[in-house]
Amino acid sequence: VLLIGIVMRAGLRRRGRSGVDALVPKGFGNFIELICEYLREQVAKPALGEHTDRFIKFIWSVFFFVFTCNLLGLLPFDAVVYFITGMPEKPIHFGGTATANIWVTGALAVCTLIMMVVNGLRLGGKAYLAHFCPGPLVMAPLLVPVELIGTAAKIFALTVRLFANMMAGHILLAVLIGFTVSAFAKGMLTGLGVTIPVVLGSVAINFLELFVAALQAFIFTFLTTLFIGMSVNVHHHDDHEHEGGETAHAH
Repeated sequence: VLLIGIVMRAGLRRRGRSGVDALVPKGFGNFIELICEYLREQVAKPALGEHTDRFIKFIWSVFFFVFTCNLLGLLPFDAVVYFITGMPEKPIHFGGTATANIWVTGALAVCTLIMMVVNGLRLGGKAYLAHFCPGPLVMAPLLVPVELIGTAAKIFALTVRLFANMMAGHILLAVLIGFTVSAFAKGMLTGLGVTIPVVLGSVAINFLELFVAALQAFIFTFLTTLFIGMSVNVHHHDDHEHEGGETAHAH
């Protein structure tokens, strides 16, 4: 809802309704267009080549979705709801970092897997299937399982990398806050002495979390683009290898 209501709306804002002004973004739309342009030219195009425009909307959607989920985890919605509802026996869970849930990151990674396989078969055809056995057919019983494990490893890496990095910051904050509780149990003076550096450290970690939120969204998007590019451009890699072999043979 936030992506549709804020990001898309901001991206559609223009300085005017006709002429050149209808093509110039306005306000927050400039920032959205800057990100979209960077992802298209610097991330998608080198990996996807001629297929860039075919997949760029998926790439943009992945980035903004992951980035938004990462940022929402920094807002204390759960604590506010818990306070407003008067600390009920059955607390209402609201908010949190969706990308700190391995089922969410796993679902995103599966979406990438589907994009890889479906479009690899659709655009590469036999060349995509052939890349699972890069050697002679006699070696297929060994090479095919290795390639399949490699594909599964890519999806596993996508799942765990995002999940672990987003979870780690929250665990660190929870541990620091736990120090203050233990310190106050020993006395007011000890509690105050521990709380001050813990609060300062927590503020610093939150700023670091802002950087991590953007970084992990970019890394997930970059790897997604790279994996899709490796699937849909597999015939180009084969052509380059063939040309390289002919050149070496000629020399």
